[in-house]
Amino acid sequence: MSRESTLPEAFVQTLRERFADRFQTGAAICAQHGSTTTWIENQPPDGVVFAESTAEVADIVGLCSEAGVPVIPFGAGSSLEGQLNAPRGGISVDLTRMDRILAVNVEDMDCVIQPGVTRSRLNEYLRDTGLFFPLDPGADATLGGMAATRASGTTAVLYGTMKDAVLSLEAVMPDGRVIRTGHRARKSAAGYDLTRLLVGSEGTLGIITELTVRLRGIPEAVSAARCSFPTVEAASNAVISGLQFGLPFARIELLDATTVRAVNAHSQLSLPETPLLLAEFHGTPDTVAELSVRFGEIAREHGATALDWTTDPQERTRLWKARHDLFWAVLGLRPGAKGISTDVCVPISRLAECIGAAAEKAQSLGLLAPIAGHVGDGNFHNLIVLDPENPAERAAAKSYIGWLNELALSMEGTCTGEHGVGQGKRSYMEREMGPALDVMAAIKAAIDPKNIMNPGKILPERFEAPGQRIVSR
Repeated sequence: MSRESTLPEAFVQTLRERFADRFQTGAAICAQHGSTTTWIENQPPDGVVFAESTAEVADIVGLCSEAGVPVIPFGAGSSLEGQLNAPRGGISVDLTRMDRILAVNVEDMDCVIQPGVTRSRLNEYLRDTGLFFPLDPGADATLGGMAATRASGTTAVLYGTMKDAVLSLEAVMPDGRVIRTGHRARKSAAGYDLTRLLVGSEGTLGIITELTVRLRGIPEAVSAARCSFPTVEAASNAVISGLQFGLPFARIELLDATTVRAVNAHSQLSLPETPLLLAEFHGTPDTVAELSVRFGEIAREHGATALDWTTDPQERTRLWKARHDLFWAVLGLRPGAKGISTDVCVPISRLAECIGAAAEKAQSLGLLAPIAGHVGDGNFHNLIVLDPENPAERAAAKSYIGWLNELALSMEGTCTGEHGVGQGKRSYMEREMGPALDVMAAIKAAIDPKNIMNPGKILPERFEAPGQRIVSR
């Protein structure tokens, strides 16, 4: 929703003089830099600046600090919880032109990149080195955005999340200062862990302008499996047994029957339309063959049928592309409808129970809400398909999302395993964090006393500084 800009005239003039046509205020481009991949209302910034260096980011933030103007970092625009919205207006700092790969240290298995580098481009660049960046959130996100939201994805069960992948970073702080949180050493006991403080901060503490990330060796062999189960509970229990047995899954994904039906139609597959596990192992040819056999035995003990393994790269790519195309596949179940994606994460022992309750609740509310999950770490997603113009459906979806978050918290889980908090999950933070939320608010106030860094995100509204209240548009 657009509104009249409240930016100071002198501030706007300064940006035009310094950045020329790289400073834009058109309604269309501003709307593109608000949140567009979510059901949350689009709240565009007042202007967009396309930065090309750390010095320019520092210059922009310094000007915004002097003028008291909010700053919202922008990467690929694929966040799902309203992280990109500008509820008080302000300047979106587009980092997509900061896309250089600065150094690849093959012997140390790390690289230094700018935040606008995407995951797919980095891996294309690394291919001839025998190394790769393993995190795979599905969307071709920028590494800066992935760090800001503490992203993970299908390979997190083996390779961890962005908090594990980032060795150090460079960031512009709210007063325009540039800091570096560490170096290329694999570990450090020197002071506070500022790297992990900024990873996952969603732009509320600073803007990441450079990253040093861990790389992994491209596995010699990869085996992928698909196996069907009579129930979600049986599939979940097979995963739990595999993990307890010590199987090093590289990926282990669960699709419920409705999701499988959508995948078959969209990707022209013929999978049995019952709950499905997609698994993957990395290693030597002998290792992945042995692991495949062991998991097959475990899966059969839990009622698996149609158990198929492949090491063929094309077949594996086809399977995982179908998994990554779930959003569009599920929307195909109801042409013309929109999708609301939400996620929670619970202890693995509660996963089957949580998924089962989620499916029953959606059915009771009359919602089409297929489920897919990174079951190796207890994280699953609902994609609610609805008519956004239908008030009853929107109300049911909102009620369902609130109920699901409360259910996950009651199971000692979290309201978000990887989407982040943004605007969409901030109302659950007090329940999840308790008194720790006051410590988070104190950190935010100390680092960003003017509350210009992506305000209105993560912390509930009561923590907004006086005079800095978020106003509805």
